[in-house]
Amino acid sequence: MSAIEPPTVTAYYALAVLSATTEGVGGSGSWTSPTDRLEFGEMRALWETVLGSRDAGPHTGLLVGDRIRPEGLHVLGHLVLTCASLSDAARAAERYHPLVSQAGTVTLHRSSGVSRVCYRPTVDPAAMHPQQVEAVISSMVRAARWIAGDDWAPLAVSFAHPRAGSAEPYARVLGCPVGFDAPENAITVANEDLDRRRPLHDPTLNALHRAYADRLLHQLSEAATVTGRVRQWLESAALADAGPEGPAAELNLGVRSLRRALHAEGTSWRALLDTARHSRARRLLETTALPLDRVAPLVGLSGATALVRAFTRWEGMAPGAYRSRHRPVAPDRGAADGG
Repeated sequence: MSAIEPPTVTAYYALAVLSATTEGVGGSGSWTSPTDRLEFGEMRALWETVLGSRDAGPHTGLLVGDRIRPEGLHVLGHLVLTCASLSDAARAAERYHPLVSQAGTVTLHRSSGVSRVCYRPTVDPAAMHPQQVEAVISSMVRAARWIAGDDWAPLAVSFAHPRAGSAEPYARVLGCPVGFDAPENAITVANEDLDRRRPLHDPTLNALHRAYADRLLHQLSEAATVTGRVRQWLESAALADAGPEGPAAELNLGVRSLRRALHAEGTSWRALLDTARHSRARRLLETTALPLDRVAPLVGLSGATALVRAFTRWEGMAPGAYRSRHRPVAPDRGAADGG
């Protein structure tokens, strides 16, 4: 198995595509969490279902993108809503688009007078239907209108694929000249529009959304490596009997292959297990009043003495001292706290 997982798409976007169709094709799938994601193959199959529906036509992707709402882009949509300008929104899309989909990249190219916001699929071009691309581009134009107003339009839009169907819907939805068989999928914007500041802007709310997006982006990056997957597994594992066989089975790897992959990424099972014990010990000391002889087995150690020894190695102080520092009202556990 490769350490890099197949590209994924947020379930929020999948639901937005389904809800934007006139028939409400399909259902909600098995997605239950805000962080649920589909592999790109599943998203392509969903699009095939949408495009095969009775009311689908050559402009379905264009119309789906135009109907996108902020929640369809998850945290990126809410971040865009709080951006101070189209330039800030384009930079946000450049950084955080993987949270919506890892199957393509968004880049901003500035030049004198005008700039281009480009979208490039990162999967095999044959694997992405042109209407998927049109949905992405029209959703970016729609998101720009959340900031610039419903009557805003770019200078031009271009698609790398041939046109399907009549030209009129493209002009109506995008509000500008649209080219096909172009070198790139791009939205051309006047720099004056790009840099115009909104009269009302809440930088504090923007910072909150950005911090959450950064956290999700880090988690997504971590999940793309064997090391990240093992860390995620250890977060919820019973550390008392955790062994490499558990994450190896989840990753469809043999234990030797798992160890080799971790070594190639600069770490080891022993180091990751030690880090997980350290993290869980800190969390339990900070948030509970459990005595050390009860904390120890929860972090996979044999008893209070072993926990004191390990924790002193990790933090340079005994668990009792750490708990007193992080929980000012310390539990009355006496010597059991191993201070």
